[in-house]
Amino acid sequence: MVKQLRAGHDLEKALAADRLGVASVVFTVMAAAAPLTVVAGTVPMAYAVTGNLGLPVAFVALGLLLGVFAVGYVAMSRHLPHTGAFYAYVTHGLGRVPGVAAAWVSLAAYNLLQVSLYGGIGAAVSPLVEQTAGIQLPWWVFALGAWALVGTLGRARVEVSSHVLAVLLVAEVVLVIVVDAAALAHPAAGLAGSAWSPAELFRPEAGAILALAVLGFTGFESAVVFAEECRHPRRTIPAATYLALAVIAVLYGVSSWAITVGIGPADVVATAREQGPDLVFTLAATHLGPAAATAGHALFATSILAAMISFHATTARYVFALGREGVLPGVFGRTCPTGAPRAGSGAQSVIGVAVILTVAVTGADPLVALFYTGAATGALGILILLVLAALAILGFFATDPRGEGSWRTRTAPVLAAVGLLAVLGLVLGNFATLIGVPEASPLRWGLPAAYAAVAAAGAVYALVLRTHRPDVFAVIGQGAKADLHHPVPVPA
Repeated sequence: MVKQLRAGHDLEKALAADRLGVASVVFTVMAAAAPLTVVAGTVPMAYAVTGNLGLPVAFVALGLLLGVFAVGYVAMSRHLPHTGAFYAYVTHGLGRVPGVAAAWVSLAAYNLLQVSLYGGIGAAVSPLVEQTAGIQLPWWVFALGAWALVGTLGRARVEVSSHVLAVLLVAEVVLVIVVDAAALAHPAAGLAGSAWSPAELFRPEAGAILALAVLGFTGFESAVVFAEECRHPRRTIPAATYLALAVIAVLYGVSSWAITVGIGPADVVATAREQGPDLVFTLAATHLGPAAATAGHALFATSILAAMISFHATTARYVFALGREGVLPGVFGRTCPTGAPRAGSGAQSVIGVAVILTVAVTGADPLVALFYTGAATGALGILILLVLAALAILGFFATDPRGEGSWRTRTAPVLAAVGLLAVLGLVLGNFATLIGVPEASPLRWGLPAAYAAVAAAGAVYALVLRTHRPDVFAVIGQGAKADLHHPVPVPA
């Protein structure tokens, strides 16, 4: 009986293993990237705001840079499978105090990404229901419906969510491909290839284009979060990461080019400014009929829903990882009988409903105040973490390459760190554009500065743990194999 109780207690502290294959992880990662949301939302916004047609080459360039980053990233994952990826990697590469600081930034960024989508789905579904069914309801009704579904899936078996994401993702990607094909088959002014010129990235507004393009890749890094739940993680995580990156970069690059072809390079900027996200659905209606546009609006909403499900899963696993090691209260380190994080998922649901109700009561615009601002700020946080992770990879392999070659342990991480720092500078320089506020707005520097405050709070908390809870401090970043009596040495 004692052995059974111990087994049950240990099971509550472990995620379900051997549940996910390459396809399941790819679906989860790409769902977070929200292809249709990017193609219909970010792409027209980028053309409208910057007037630069270099978005296709920007997507490909960023895809290549992130591919170089992934070389060391997935190499580290082979030696350190951990559901709190950034937290664990920074811990083992740079030290426990920076690791906890990175954990705090991760929680802030992923929470912002997840809750921002409630504003997006409410704003997308409310007019769609009114148009098709004649029923007028406020945005928050639909946001709460999505919240209930996401919370339910967050406590289900992880493969259940991956199956739901597979259906939603395939549907939106098929629509994007069909609209792309229709636009390319009916060019407004020929198959102009100027958008593919690297020279477009050297124009004055190129910084804003690259900053906006970053939004499209947010979520690609989350494959490693599911390492403890994968079958054959040493093969699954690299395959899923590279495949997702390649598909995302090609899909976004071709789609943003197809829009310029379908509208015409000379007219696409003015049309994007006039129509906004409706531009893609106007193309669909023109070449495929009104039903395609209606389907596009519906799939735009399900694209946001899929991203919500994916980010909920990722955020809950970060909370679980911190609870399992005692950095957060131990209750957060428990799982449901399904193997999903129990309190980690519940915490996301509590935060989500609090944000929805707050925005609803204050009467703020859910699309601007929540969706645009929250998503852009969350993406900034992920970019900061990518830079830290690149540096952590160098630190992790510095004294022991663990059988990995110099390309994986030194060259690629150095190139990635330099490139990502440059992109981070561009994002910070164009952050007002990303969130749609004047340069003089306090949000312009206030939101980026908030990450510095969050990181500082995490570092202080780690120092408190070192002084008052040395047993917890000793196992920071060690994951499922954490042992209070035999901690693995990591930098202090």
